[in-house]
Amino acid sequence: MTQSPPPPHQPPQQPGFGPPQQPQQSPQQPAQPPAAPGGPDLTKAPEPGYGYPQTPQTPQTPQPPAAPQTPAAPQPPVAPPPAPQGPGYGYPQQPPAAGYGYPQQPPPAAGYGYPGQPQPGAYGHPQQPGPYGQPGYGQPGYGYPQPPTMPMQSQPGGGGKKFGAQAAIIVSAVAAIALIVGAGVWYASSSGKDDDKNTTADSGGTGGKDEKNGGSGGTSSGTEEKAPADTGSKVLFQVPAPKVPKGTTSIPTSGSWLTDTVYAKSGIAEIVGYDRAKGTEKWTIDLPGPVCEATNRVTEDGKTAIIFKPAMPTKENPQSCTQLAVIDLAAGKEVWTKTAKSGTMPISFNNVTLSGGTVAAGSTSGGAAWEIASGEQLWAPKTSDSCYDSGYGGGEKLVAVRKCGSYDQRQLHIQTIDPKSGKVITEYKMGEGIEYAAVVSTDPLVVAADVNDSAGDGSGISDFFSIDNKTGKLRTRISAPGEEYAARCDAIYKLEKCTGLAVGGDRLYIATEEHEGGGKSYVQTNEVVAFDLATGKQTGQRADAGDGYTITPLRMDGGNVLAYKRPPYDKGGQIVSIDGGTFKQTTLMENPATETVRDVESRMSPEYAEILFSQGALYMSSAYASDFSSASDDKEYLVIAFGTS
Repeated sequence: MTQSPPPPHQPPQQPGFGPPQQPQQSPQQPAQPPAAPGGPDLTKAPEPGYGYPQTPQTPQTPQPPAAPQTPAAPQPPVAPPPAPQGPGYGYPQQPPAAGYGYPQQPPPAAGYGYPGQPQPGAYGHPQQPGPYGQPGYGQPGYGYPQPPTMPMQSQPGGGGKKFGAQAAIIVSAVAAIALIVGAGVWYASSSGKDDDKNTTADSGGTGGKDEKNGGSGGTSSGTEEKAPADTGSKVLFQVPAPKVPKGTTSIPTSGSWLTDTVYAKSGIAEIVGYDRAKGTEKWTIDLPGPVCEATNRVTEDGKTAIIFKPAMPTKENPQSCTQLAVIDLAAGKEVWTKTAKSGTMPISFNNVTLSGGTVAAGSTSGGAAWEIASGEQLWAPKTSDSCYDSGYGGGEKLVAVRKCGSYDQRQLHIQTIDPKSGKVITEYKMGEGIEYAAVVSTDPLVVAADVNDSAGDGSGISDFFSIDNKTGKLRTRISAPGEEYAARCDAIYKLEKCTGLAVGGDRLYIATEEHEGGGKSYVQTNEVVAFDLATGKQTGQRADAGDGYTITPLRMDGGNVLAYKRPPYDKGGQIVSIDGGTFKQTTLMENPATETVRDVESRMSPEYAEILFSQGALYMSSAYASDFSSASDDKEYLVIAFGTS
């Protein structure tokens, strides 16, 4: 699995997703001419005279992970040979630069607490340590989480192997250049009308009608996304990155949604609704402070929920994420805003979701819920409880991750609850010592956890737990070693935000780690494989990315899996549909291979950006806004949208 933050009790050397990694030398390529000031209009054809894109420095790892073992095909080589240090290895030379293939993103500025300074542990429990140490002015809760460092790539756009931790501290200045904009990958449902269901499948297709239509044996029934006559796409529109307030370098812009007519995206202290095809602004919702977190779900009548700060943070007052609002995406209005308390203390929320007409939010101080339609509070933390709801997974069911016991003797209770009353319907108790769990899917119920911190890569996943949410009994446990599988979950704050996987038809579809491809050139590739959630065994099917591409599941489309293919340096990205029965791939979209377009697309890593695909349109957006673009000739974009004819 890809590089990500270490466990909470092992704070990183530097705020963010692990210590800086040390790149090694790679074949060099001639430098490109700089982009014109202000950046190109990507909806127009590029000017002539540009050569191949710059390729990023190629890191090598002493012991790259072996490719995953699948019954359907022989294992790929355990490790590729190191790339030569001189010219002539299939690519032109280029001087080292933070160029094509890497976002121009610095670490966030200190002084902007996210999701706010933590409240004391609920009901007398010790406060949980934050996942990012103590960022910002030396005090806990003062810094936004650092945008995670993107894994360096052996080829541009193709993903890449991870560095060893022993080299981490040497190049912090270099590592800052490669920081990724964003925090989670979100994807839209094909209809955009699910009733409290997933319009995105970042948590592997959590709930939603797509999972219901898949059947139990892996079929292609119930699909809505069809291949057009011409799969070649064009840039529909792009939205420039907003300028961050003076005194900081990065602020979250979490949240993107699709309805039949609107693409909505969070900016800095605002949400803007854009015309899906033209990108013209249809409405704007102004907020007093930045959005801390947002659910990826939309009700059938176009409502969603966000968590935000009551004012713009400052060094003296970083603000906490105490405000929860329901947003009407169809009307472009804020429906209502609420807060909650644990005892006398305001709750700073970590996560929010929707299910069954209810919006529920969790925190280190417990959980609360409201009725979406009226804003009536349904429950709040009980100070007499010895446990507390740290977060919720939504969609078809409402699932609470309830924490009991002290930090060093934690036990998590995975509870399917009634969305109106909070009454527990079924419960599964995980083994002691597991501090965090992510809800991958609520129906079927699948939970991911890093048991005994054994994943080894900070991805948050060593095992998946398939649970019967009618009885609360464990169906099967699936081992997912970090060196074999590329999925990741952020169970600390983004409890139902997982990437690199999808769930449907009682199967778990997961991306493998990258490995050397089968071609003559030194390129990377990977696959998507399937597990049966009843038996825990692989089905023997796999979908190959192809040399130079890496494939990432986005969501279910009926019984099929929609996936994004991150391209090699000279191609555009692709959206493909993987047949749930045969695993045959059908290309639904292929993006332009022009240099200027590739440059922007390559910065929207599927591991960290927000990606939505629906009805022949692809929307890729950053989950952070940064002022780092001021140090570069490259213009930064908040959104880039593609569409087929």
